[in-house]
Amino acid sequence: MSHKRVTKRKAIIAAGGVAALGAAAILLPQANASQDGTSDGAASVKTLKAGDASDLASQLEKLLGDAFAGSYYDDAGKQLVVNVVNVSGDKNNVVVQAEKAGAKVREVENSTAELEAAAKTLKAKATVPGTSWAVDPRTNKILVTADSTVTGNKWDQVDSTVKTLGSGMATIRKSAGTLKPLVSGGDAIFGGGARCSLGFNVTAGDGSPAFLTAGHCGVAAEQWSDSQNGQPIATVDQATFPGDGDFALVKYDDPNTQAPSEVNTGQQTVAISQAAEATVGTQVFRMGSTTGLNDGQVLGLDATVNYPEGTVTGLIQTDVCAEPGDSGGSLFTQDGQAIGLTSGGSGDCTVGGETFFQPVTTALAAVGATLGDGGAGAGDAAGGAGAGAGAVDENGDGIDDNTGEAIQGGAGAGAGAVDENGDGIDDNTGEAIQGGGDAGAGAVDENGDGIDDNTGEAIQGGGDAAADGGADQNANGGADASDDGQDQSGNGKNRKGGQQDGSGVNESH
Repeated sequence: MSHKRVTKRKAIIAAGGVAALGAAAILLPQANASQDGTSDGAASVKTLKAGDASDLASQLEKLLGDAFAGSYYDDAGKQLVVNVVNVSGDKNNVVVQAEKAGAKVREVENSTAELEAAAKTLKAKATVPGTSWAVDPRTNKILVTADSTVTGNKWDQVDSTVKTLGSGMATIRKSAGTLKPLVSGGDAIFGGGARCSLGFNVTAGDGSPAFLTAGHCGVAAEQWSDSQNGQPIATVDQATFPGDGDFALVKYDDPNTQAPSEVNTGQQTVAISQAAEATVGTQVFRMGSTTGLNDGQVLGLDATVNYPEGTVTGLIQTDVCAEPGDSGGSLFTQDGQAIGLTSGGSGDCTVGGETFFQPVTTALAAVGATLGDGGAGAGDAAGGAGAGAGAVDENGDGIDDNTGEAIQGGAGAGAGAVDENGDGIDDNTGEAIQGGGDAGAGAVDENGDGIDDNTGEAIQGGGDAAADGGADQNANGGADASDDGQDQSGNGKNRKGGQQDGSGVNESH
């Protein structure tokens, strides 16, 4: 799999090789699953998409306060499960509110504060290369992993520390592989003899096009090319590794380079809508230059990994396989949310293993970048009178035909309506067209350019007079008038293909 630079003159995306067909099949559009309640309590639990579950978990964490002890997504039941502690008295009323919000609530033994204190003990007494730990909300314990290099006195040190925490606080397991950053020689993006994978294209704080990759790639080489022994196309601007993360911002040398918001899996292109927090239990997909497309589940959050090069904190733990060269590659959800950047792990895609990812949200905040198309800042098109601007709703059902999401209100309430005879009735739905006045009645503007398709004249009127643009009347992304009709917060993707190469390039770590 290879990455190609995308310029405004020509888009070049190589899509060779073989991706994981099982994962590719899962990525194809699927019907929403439905679930019937099987008990009196189950009926109140909402069926949620993974992204919606993540949003609800964040809201309930604030609502529950110190009663909140973690959460996870039940992918089979499409439900959010929230752990709570000490819920007697007034706190029980808060739990009732959480249940009304649609979460499945269960009482557990260990509080968030207790689990955090146990993690601090591990950091102080068991920071041994080849170990990692993260909270597993499904067991309400800390899962400690020791790789094949942790033997003898090192094993005794880790094992005894875990035992001092108590049997109900942490568990330990051995891994057959070796924990390491997944840098290798050859393919995808190349720098200083190292091979990594491009994660997500972004817009840097100064408006220039850039991409995110792993921090250990960023410290391995300053300049990166999109072909082996090719001319550099990008230069590292910031890199963090080890320490508080594993991420790097790399700016394209050509300011005219576009940063398309999509992941090419070799089988299909997945549009990325936004960066999102990971939720334990969520199904995720990883794209990398060595192994292509693979999928699995999020197992833990805020993981600490003790690589030979040093300790890295704040990572996402998963069971998605990865191999050297996949470092920096994108972790994302089926519905197009950017989740993480491949950091490292143990094992391979034959025997499996543990893998860890840098959260995209943390990396973006740290480097001051936004998911974007290389020119527009995040949030330019958000909110205001044109909340529905850029939406396409030709059948008038209130759902954006492009995104499948509900069109948000404001002045563009009548967006997408068609009224060729000017009677104020949507020709598609037979319903009255909503909005101020009839200034735009009879106008047809299916391409959203603000020009009546029949007359060639500008559509006049205030409010939602233009059938497809809200108050802005540009119908093309709200106030920012960008050329993609989307909120610029959701436009940064990788451009990976699917072929393997890399012969003759030395492994860097």
